[in-house]
Order: sequence, then structure tokens, then C-alpha cells
Amino acid sequence: MPSLLDVRQLIALYGILPLGSQAVHEKAPIVKSLLLAGPSGVGKKMLIHALCTETGANLFNLSPHNTAGKYPGKMGLQMMIHLVFKVARLLQPSVVWIDNAEKMFYKKVPKMEKELEPKRLKKSFPKILKSIKAGDRVLIVGTTHRPFDAELKSFCRGFQKIVLIPRPDYTSRFVLWRSIIQENGGILTSSLDLSSLAKVTDGYTQGHFCQAAKYVLTEHRRKQLHTKPLAAVEFIAPLAKNDPVYKEEEELFKSWYAKTPLGKKRAKAAKEKENKGGSEKKKMGNKGKNGKEVKKKGRKKK
Repeated sequence: MPSLLDVRQLIALYGILPLGSQAVHEKAPIVKSLLLAGPSGVGKKMLIHALCTETGANLFNLSPHNTAGKYPGKMGLQMMIHLVFKVARLLQPSVVWIDNAEKMFYKKVPKMEKELEPKRLKKSFPKILKSIKAGDRVLIVGTTHRPFDAELKSFCRGFQKIVLIPRPDYTSRFVLWRSIIQENGGILTSSLDLSSLAKVTDGYTQGHFCQAAKYVLTEHRRKQLHTKPLAAVEFIAPLAKNDPVYKEEEELFKSWYAKTPLGKKRAKAAKEKENKGGSEKKKMGNKGKNGKEVKKKGRKKK
């Protein structure tokens, strides 16, 4: 699984640099659409807002729940798409956000969601991508926490780049707890064992940490911090109310990503690197102290 540092670098490479700089956008390979996939609470929406904040981009929301009941019919849909992308080009840089992007490529629409018409944009999506030219600083960003519910081929055609956001590892959890506690008015002391807290909260996401910190660090509790320092145990009870990201769910994301074109390329590159490293080790093993190849002497037959 990629680390959170990899995710930050990819967001900067595919989103912030091309949208923020016209020169970079013209010279770099054009990225028209980007998909952020990961479990609930890992910070997909936060990354969208961070992308817009860093580049000064305008945000347009074309999520299925936001477009439901608006501009009905084929003519209405065409008018909505025309208006959104015309304004997006005039006010560029712009980010067009599609939340729950998997609903647009559903294999079968659930009965409860038929009224929302989640697949409205599916037929128009390839045309939308073709309409974005090299000079347009417009990026379509989709977010999903259930990518395996969508048709894989059409889903991957719609989004050029897929960024898989994992649950935080130990180091990330340690840094997150420290910053989230301080942001919510907490004071770090020796009585607060952050290392143990980071180990115990394996499987929980950034969203869970923020909820727990807000629940514990109330105004009344902040006033008591000088006399009664914070302890790691206080954050466990509010976290226990939420379900963590289980290994089974993480395996689902891994197996889904392995089926995507980008996942296949990554696996192929990793295999080639491994084979190359193995062959180099073999060559080094056949060389002596002077760096020359040592020939094995066979026994002479009598």
C-alpha cells in the first residue's frame, strides 16, 4: 500500500502544480481526470479542499446527490454540463468534484437510489473529457469509498489517474495524534503516551481521530489541563464507538487496484525491478575478490 507521503506527492504532481502554474500545465502531460479511492475517513474531501485552496481554484460539485432533480431530461442535462464547464473555463483554474463517483458507473442501480439517477452523467462523461483541451486548467476529481461497486472498464476509462489512499500507518498516526490534539487546544505532556496511543489505534482513520479529539477536548476539559493532564486512555472510549478499517476491507481495495491498468503497470514494474535485482546479486555472487568471475573446477573423471 502507498504511504500518505506518496499520496501528497501525487496530489501535488497531478493537481496542484498543473492547476497552479500555466507554464507547468502547458509543458507537463495533461491530466484531465483524477480519482481518489480509499476507506471512509481517510481525508479524500480534505484533499479536494486543499487542492482548491493551494491553487485558488473554483470548486464545482457534480456529485449524483447534488445533481438529483436538477435540470431534468436530456436537454436539461446538456444545459447543466454546458454551463458548468463554460464557467469553469472562464474562471480557471477550476476543479469539478464528483463525490461517490462509483455510483455513476454502477453495475446495477439499487432500488433506493433510482430516484437520484446516479448514472445520468455516464454517457456524457467521455465527451466531457474530450472537450477539455490542453489550454484549459480544469481538473475533474472523483472520490469513492466503494470503487468495487462500479464497472471496472468504464470506471478506469473515465479517470486517467487513480490514487489509492490507505489507512494511516504507525508513523502517520503518531504525527496525526500530535497535531490534532494541539489543534483542538490540548497540551502535550509526559503523561500522554502518544506512542502507545498510535499503536492501539491501528485501523482507525484521520476522521476518527478528529471526532475523538473534539469529543474529549471540550471547553470544560481544556480548563482542567493544567491540573489534570491528558491521558491516552481518554481517547479510547470515543474511538470504540466507530468501526475501524478491517484487513478484509483493505484487501478488497488492494485486489481492486491490482485489476486496474495502473495497478497492473505498477505490479509489472515491481516484478521487473525484483528480477533485475536478483540477476545482479547472482552476478556479484559469481565474482571473486578481484571482481573477476570465478570458474568452477569440475572433477576429472578417471
